[in-house]
Order: sequence, then structure tokens, then C-alpha cells
Amino acid sequence: MRNTEHKSNRRNGFFFLGNQLALDFLNTLPVQDGRQLELLPDFGALLGWFEAAGLLQSREVAALRQKWDGSKRAQQTTAAMRQLREKLRERVVAWENGGSVRRSTLRELNRVMAAHPMRTRLKAEGKSLSTELWFEAREPEDLFAPLAHSAAALFAATDRNCVRKCAQCVLHFQDTSKKGTRRWCSMRLCGNQLKVAAYAARRRQERAASQSYLITKKSPMPSASMPAQ
Repeated sequence: MRNTEHKSNRRNGFFFLGNQLALDFLNTLPVQDGRQLELLPDFGALLGWFEAAGLLQSREVAALRQKWDGSKRAQQTTAAMRQLREKLRERVVAWENGGSVRRSTLRELNRVMAAHPMRTRLKAEGKSLSTELWFEAREPEDLFAPLAHSAAALFAATDRNCVRKCAQCVLHFQDTSKKGTRRWCSMRLCGNQLKVAAYAARRRQERAASQSYLITKKSPMPSASMPAQ
């Protein structure tokens, strides 16, 4: 499988900050200005995400678009992809919170992986050899292969304590930091916003406290009453 981890938060309009393909797939339905923003509205957008994720090369995208774009199968596959995404989201959220993976989820992922399996091939790296996963996308349904495989790997080989939703938004990520204390999808998107908001709140409190002190300091002391003669 081609590398799907990117240093940048966004590529071609998509978020790649989950450190795991299945999580990046979940993040194709972010919330903007309080409303859900569908990043996979059609087959062309789906192909764009696969290219941005490093799963397809531009020539592969062009071939699939030329042959299938606008077809009923492409439309059905795109809709099925979105349905799979929301099923996975439900299962991932429950799993993050300590729940077990349902048997129905296992059956569904096994069914998809059996119908659209990833393949293994040898790869030469200098004088040494290694293996890599790959898939051949000739038909729209072939795009299920890397997503199902990544979802299975997420549940089977990832520490759930390192998978969480951003403290500020709806995006999910796998925390790969040394301390394991990552709270935000990214510092650029949400971390800085929270820090700026916290700083502004502290400044308001400091100004309020300062004004209260000045008012108290300027207030005249009450005059002592004279003792009765």
C-alpha cells in the first residue's frame, strides 16, 4: 500500500491528520460553521481523495474517471462508501470509549475484504527486498480494498487508548506522539484556536481584576463618626 501519512494537515482540500487511513476516511465529513461538510459528494471527489491519500496515481484516476464517472455503478459505489464511513464512525466512537467491536462489524469487514482483497508483492530497495500491499483499481468497487483492510488493521493492531476525537472538533486521529497527550486534530486547525481563546479569556480576567482593584483603590474611605458629646 502506498504511503498515506502526510506531514501537512490538508491536501487537495482533504484532511490527512489521522495517522491512519481509516481515520482519514472518517474525516471526510467535517463540520464547518456548525454544519456538516460532505467532502465525498460524487465519484470524482472520491477519486480525488484516493489520489490525495496516495492510494492512486493520477493516471489511474484519469482512467477510472474516463471509464466510470457518471455511471450508475460509480454513483452506487460512492453512496456505499459514505454508508461504510458512517458505520465505521459509529463503531470507532464506541471502540474509542471502551466498547468491543460487534460481530456484525467483523462479518461486514471480512465480507468486503474477501470480495476486494489487498495483494502482496515484492519490492526491491537497493540490494534488499521488502513486501508491500497493493490493489488494482479497475472498477469502482475495487476502491473498497484499502479502506476495509485499514479498518481491520485499526481494530486489530492499534491501541484504542491512542485513538480519539479532537477535543475541539469532530475529526479523529491516532496519537503517535511520544507523550501520548495529543488533544487536537492539529495545532494549526484547533490547538491554536483553543490557545488563543484561553489567552483571551485570561486577559479578560486580568483586565477585570485590574479594573476592580482601581475602582476599590479610588473609592473614598467612609468617614469615622464623631463620638456623641
